[in-house]
Order: sequence, then structure tokens, then C-alpha cells
Amino acid sequence: MLTILEAIQLSTDYLAKKGIESARTNAELILANILDCTRLKLYLSFDRPLSEEEKNKYRDDIQRRGKFEPLQYITGKTDFYNLEFDITPDVLIPRPETEFLIEAVIAKYGKDENIKILDIGSGSGIISVTLAKIFSNAEIISIDINPAAVECSRRNAEKHQVKGSISFEIMDILSDETEAKLAQFDLIVSNPPYVSLDEYSGLQKEIIEYEPKEAVTDYSDGLTFYKRIISLSAGRLNSGGRLFMEMGKGQAENIRQLFSGDVFDGIEIINDLQKIERIICGRKK
Repeated sequence: MLTILEAIQLSTDYLAKKGIESARTNAELILANILDCTRLKLYLSFDRPLSEEEKNKYRDDIQRRGKFEPLQYITGKTDFYNLEFDITPDVLIPRPETEFLIEAVIAKYGKDENIKILDIGSGSGIISVTLAKIFSNAEIISIDINPAAVECSRRNAEKHQVKGSISFEIMDILSDETEAKLAQFDLIVSNPPYVSLDEYSGLQKEIIEYEPKEAVTDYSDGLTFYKRIISLSAGRLNSGGRLFMEMGKGQAENIRQLFSGDVFDGIEIINDLQKIERIICGRKK
């Protein structure tokens, strides 16, 4: 019978030959998900044989990963800011860089403040759900054009017991009608699609073939959503309210120039751990 250790070794070799980075880690995480255990538990159970059902499921999932399907879509989950989120192919896979957006907000607001927040582009709900967990008195509206993404967000809000703090709405931020439907806010946050169409073809195979294209690129120069969000924020932020957005590498100066000096001041740019300018924040006068 095939043991856990033997299965991991065979799968690691298979994934490595397919060109999958961190093949051993991927093999272990996929098996741990099937067995509903931690990676540490795998190491303590190397001699345990796999059942026929477990072997078949593991073989199928390893083959999916060998075709460059992202690990998160295979396991159906990912970690963000020490929370586990459900993930589907309808939403962008959360990246660690977005945690800097959360940290930037925390640095400006007390956790007991009564703040009204708008999250533009809910995706899997990582930003709105995480903020709801941190700011217990916040009132949050989270919008997305994709109904499947909104449904994924709602499930994650329910999973983390913050469903009552967040209203999820299907809206197109680029539509002229959207601004009229929105109230006033103290804080607006967004991780918008920021990859230009020219850059898109050079992205990883996992992204191009599996992640929703509309969540990655604006089909233009990468600045479409920044222009719209800054314009909308000028009208929908209360005086003293702040706008926080995540940015792609090399975009900081172009986005900084989009902020009007007549409307916003205190523009700040925050680097990630790789010293890439990742978060921009502006305060409405």
C-alpha cells in the first residue's frame, strides 16, 4: 500500500518535472487538505497508508497542479492576515502584499472608532472581512461587479461571523450610476485591477490561464480604476476621510499625480517588504 511519505515523494518528483516551484510544499499541502490535517501531522504519520479513495483524490489534485492550476483553487482556501478564507476560481487569489493595505489602515484609525468604510472590488472579501474583524464598530459596504465574487465574499463574512457588519452589493464602479447609489464614507479602500494589457501576457501561467482576467487587468494602461476611484472618492469621502489603494510595481508616481491638490492632501506611499511602493493613501481636505 502507498504510504503518506511515498505519496509525497512521488508527487514531489512529478510536480518538479512539470516545472512547479516549491514542489514538495505543494505536494504536502494538497495531501494535508485531502486528509484534513496539518503538514506537521503528515510528518508524524509518514507510515500511514492511503485508502484507495484518498489515493485517487490525491492523484487528481496533483495532476491539476501539474497543469499549473493554482494551489488555492485546488484546496479551495487560502490564508490572509492570519485568517482562513474560502477561494473559488471566480475570484482573484489574495496576495500577501495586500496585508500592507490592512496595516496602513490600522495605523490611521483606532480599533474602537465608529467608521463607515467602502471596499471597492470585494473579490473573496479579504479586505472587508479582515477590517470588520479588526474594527468592531465599523459599518462596511463592499461592492463588486461579479455576482459570484459577491457570493464568495458573503460566505467568508459568515465564516468569520462578521456578516452583520458588512453589506455586499453588486455594482460596477465604472458606471456613472454607481456614485449616486453610494452614501458618504470615512474610509475607502481598494485593491483594483492594476496590470496593464501590455503587461498581462508576461504574467505567470497560473494567472493567465486560471485567475479571472477582469480581476487582474483593466484592459488598458493599468490606471483606469485609479482614475475612477479617486474621482469618486472626491465626492463620497467625508472631510478628513482617507482613500487607501494597493498599487503595482512602478505605478506610484503616475497614481500620485492623479490626486488633485485641491481635494486631497497628505499623500503617503508605503513600501512592501521588497521595498516596492505598494500602498498609496490620500486624505480629503
